[in-house]
Amino acid sequence: MEILGVDIGGSGMKAAPVNVLTGEMVGERYRIPTPEGARPEDMAKVAKQLAEHFEWKGPIGMGFPAVVRFGVMYTAANVHESWIGTDGGKLFSEATGCPAFIANDADVAGLAEMTFGAGRGRSKGVVMVVTLGTGLGTAIFTDGILVPNTELGHIEIRGKDAERRASDAARQRKDMSWEEWAEKLSEYFGRLENLFWPELFIVGGGVSKSWEKFAPLMKIRTPMVPAQMLNQAGIVGAAMYAYQHVK
Repeated sequence: MEILGVDIGGSGMKAAPVNVLTGEMVGERYRIPTPEGARPEDMAKVAKQLAEHFEWKGPIGMGFPAVVRFGVMYTAANVHESWIGTDGGKLFSEATGCPAFIANDADVAGLAEMTFGAGRGRSKGVVMVVTLGTGLGTAIFTDGILVPNTELGHIEIRGKDAERRASDAARQRKDMSWEEWAEKLSEYFGRLENLFWPELFIVGGGVSKSWEKFAPLMKIRTPMVPAQMLNQAGIVGAAMYAYQHVK
């Protein structure tokens, strides 16, 4: 079965049809920049453009940078604050003319990674998927089941939001060396270890391409591996989420 997956971010909205049984994108990814201000009505127009590009008529799955409960946004990370309280599922369904199913972006990326990537076959214990990019995204799976909307990139460390200290954006903003960043990152992962005692960390996001520069410097006790789905995870996972919820 094919479902259109849409990965929504603060800088771009990307889509592609996905074979949800194999985890493969069956069309070339299409990207449109997120409208300036990232307001609901403007992003809905882009969603319509994405659907029209693929001449799409079926279900659409979407990953969105927010806490999402039953399609409604409860936070607004890197998008306009007017998203809070907005029924994104309804908004995007009306804009595209297709049934839209929406969930937290890190959660759907985690679904893809656990099903088709580095977490495949890891159905026992706690596995944490952490994305390192503009922010810190997390997805927790216990015995293979997703615990949604954890948003652990915002836990407090040394009086500050962890995302402000240990994201890849923080590394670049503060011009940290890989050694300096690995120290802050180790402190963050150490906090997650002590809270959840995971069997495995799967690390994704753009900086995972530089795995060899920081991974050997990490000082944690839990095994850590790079994500395998890379920039396809958000699209593939969004399609999978829709597949799980379509009637």
